[in-house]
Amino acid sequence: MTLVAVVLAAGASTRFGSPKLLAPLHGRPVLQHVLDALAGASLRDVVVVLGADAAAIERSVAWRGERRVVNPRPADGLSSSLRVGLDAAVEVPGADAVLVVLGDQPALRPEAVRRIVAAAGSPGAAGASFIRARYPVDPAPNPVLVRRSAWALAAGLDGDRGLGPLLASRPELVLEVSVEGANPDVDTPADLAAAAADPAEDSR
Repeated sequence: MTLVAVVLAAGASTRFGSPKLLAPLHGRPVLQHVLDALAGASLRDVVVVLGADAAAIERSVAWRGERRVVNPRPADGLSSSLRVGLDAAVEVPGADAVLVVLGDQPALRPEAVRRIVAAAGSPGAAGASFIRARYPVDPAPNPVLVRRSAWALAAGLDGDRGLGPLLASRPELVLEVSVEGANPDVDTPADLAAAAADPAEDSR
């Protein structure tokens, strides 16, 4: 399987009050934690979709070769960034799946990424178009692996919605993978403070 990670990092940080992906968390920007987790899971083909804060993020993140693309209309919501990311993934020769990752989830662990990728290659996943994480107490599905056969479905979303509604409406296409812990968004300063106080996050 040729997998491309698509990191959605074009949000306006309206609730945070400043560019949240650059907010420091244990000495690294929030987005850096996400990219480090993907690198820790040995994902090398990574596309990062940036928005209005692209220039500042370019200067502040330690890049490993991730390809950066800019969403020209980030105000159209998360779905528009997903389409930009899928368009970039199409350009990767032989790409047959994307792993959709949110740039504001610094608790993402390499182990979670590896479990989802491994599950996608298992015999039991042959009929699944989407392979999503299932956390004990966190209903969010991210990250989500989307096979190429379902890219058109994902690209058809609109507004500021991720893949959650689509997965809920097409359960027959979804394989859930049990993952320990949680993977919350950082949407507000309080969320960042909670992440900073999490002993598990401090050890990453």
